Formats: sequence, structure tokens, C-alpha cells
Amino acid sequence: MAVVVNKPIPEFDALATGQVKVSHQTHLGQAVVLYFYPKDNTPGCTTEAMQFRDRYKDFEKLGAAVFGVSRDNMKSHDDFKAKLELPFELI
Repeated sequence: MAVVVNKPIPEFDALATGQVKVSHQTHLGQAVVLYFYPKDNTPGCTTEAMQFRDRYKDFEKLGAAVFGVSRDNMKSHDDFKAKLELPFELI
């Protein structure tokens, strides 16, 4: 998958961990990093999430919001986020 920069995100509404509601409107004017991964708690996805976690302060300094996105259910996301101490929400 190619990296896309400076492209508006499509219209969407989603519930994220922490009961946070996220939509195309919630971060208007802010850079948003959406990273997509196949499944919580798999080796590759865990490594990827930890890399975003470890660089999170760099994204914050740039004013960017970070969200991880997968098809897992919210319980799985909540557990994955807590286990890895992720500072960002999962959709």
C-alpha cells in the first residue's frame, strides 16, 4: 500500500477505544495519521503498533493525531491498547 500525504480523508464515522467518536470532521485542519493493520496481537501488528507508540511524541510535536485501524472488535482493541500502553486510539 502506498503512503498518501496531504490528501483529505473520506467521510466516515467510527467509534474508537476510550469511547471516542471519530469522524472526518473531528480533526479538521489537523494532520491525521491512519495506519491500517490486519489483526490485534499478531507479531507483525504488535511490532508496528509499538513503533507508532515509540514515535508518538514526534507525531504530537507535529500536531498530528494518530489512529490505528483494523477490523477487530472493540474489546480486542481495548485489550491490545492496554497491553502495549498505546497513547493513541484504535478504530
